[in-house]
Amino acid sequence: MRIHFIAIGGSAMHNLAIALHKKGFEVSGSDDEIFEPSKGRLEQYGLLPEDYGWHPEKLSTTIDAVILGMHARPDNPELLKAQQLGLKIYSYPEYLYEQTKDKLRVVVGGSHGKTSITSMIMHVLKCNGVQFDYMVGAKLDGFDTMVSLSHESRIAVFEGDEYLSSPIDRRPKFHLYHPHIALLSGIAWDHINVFPTFENYVEQFRLFADLIEKDGKLFYYGGDRHLCDIAGDLRADIRPQAYREQPSCVEDGITYLTSGNDKYRLQVFGDHNLQNIAGAKLVCNELGIGDEAFFSAMAFFKGAARRLEVLAENGDSTVFYDFAHSPSKLKATTEAVKKQFGDRKLIAVMELHTFSSLKKEFLPQYEGCMAAADEAYVYFNPQTIVHKQLEPITKEQVAEAFASGGLQVFTDSDELFARLQSKDWSGKNLLIMTSGNFSGKDVKELAESLCSKS
Repeated sequence: MRIHFIAIGGSAMHNLAIALHKKGFEVSGSDDEIFEPSKGRLEQYGLLPEDYGWHPEKLSTTIDAVILGMHARPDNPELLKAQQLGLKIYSYPEYLYEQTKDKLRVVVGGSHGKTSITSMIMHVLKCNGVQFDYMVGAKLDGFDTMVSLSHESRIAVFEGDEYLSSPIDRRPKFHLYHPHIALLSGIAWDHINVFPTFENYVEQFRLFADLIEKDGKLFYYGGDRHLCDIAGDLRADIRPQAYREQPSCVEDGITYLTSGNDKYRLQVFGDHNLQNIAGAKLVCNELGIGDEAFFSAMAFFKGAARRLEVLAENGDSTVFYDFAHSPSKLKATTEAVKKQFGDRKLIAVMELHTFSSLKKEFLPQYEGCMAAADEAYVYFNPQTIVHKQLEPITKEQVAEAFASGGLQVFTDSDELFARLQSKDWSGKNLLIMTSGNFSGKDVKELAESLCSKS
């Protein structure tokens, strides 16, 4: 099979390219810019394009399939050439389905927690010697790539993102996977640029549930009323089952799962992770993994990259880094760290970076989401707003929207990082939350510097 990628440098796209290369396919691709880590990883496998840019001459009738990334535009020269030649064009999720349509598909969706739950399922299956294909949105210990496809495995585990599939396919990605086993972790409005109302956003999850294969199973978080409504209105052949938090206890700052008289020490914490674990357990049970095997494997689960990742720590101070950017994720992550380390003050810092978070109409959704922190700082770069062609917002509007007493807003990352450097960090934790990088700042360097001083 000869496969050509248009916009091969994307996080998901380059992982799929590597996965198909490992499967024995002949892979080529183009992009107008490729950054690390995609660049180095593509180069490692001999898949890095010789020249940046779009090269329609790469397309011919000898190409079996073209995979189109979101970074490309509808008028992309290579896309136009592929259409002119009548080549089969797939979106990224569409081709994942094509590669796994004869397998048992597990899809984890939801506005929050889907990466963590997918990672937990993958970790437990691997620990128990189960072979499976997968796609997950973060780097995970023990897995070389974020995508894997094979000829031998009979199971596929996918993280189900609700964002659009490609520039010419406006369906949410998770609508294309048609799971036999589905899980929904919760619904909290996101992607306002695509789903302008909350009702429209919720409808995407209702449609996803209706696309579950015949006689399929839906696991869902029972504390979400919108999911309860969806579960109560399923096709008659789909079997719904709700979950809550997995029973646990905390001793000396360590969380343990409890099962009868047994306790299993965890390396992750927080109510949201206990919910994630409960959901992952139901999926693994459905795949034939017993409770004891599940709990034993979870004791070694360190979490997915950028999900409450420890950047640096010493005896009485820890710096956490988390991908959180939406209101529900900020709230869950902030509360988790404060609850786990009740004897330490918590300073929480977040960056408004995504389209939704920087949109004036969406800002009120952030009300109270950092209230658990003892001190809260919010940063945004006005130039990012200009780049995204959004209406300007002010520091005062952001502070009013978050409605947390004493919250401070910064538009200069140098000033923010200088403020953090000036503080005494003894007996304090720092939680850094962003899907960006604070306009080019090295957060790992900051973390190590703070912990070396306290």
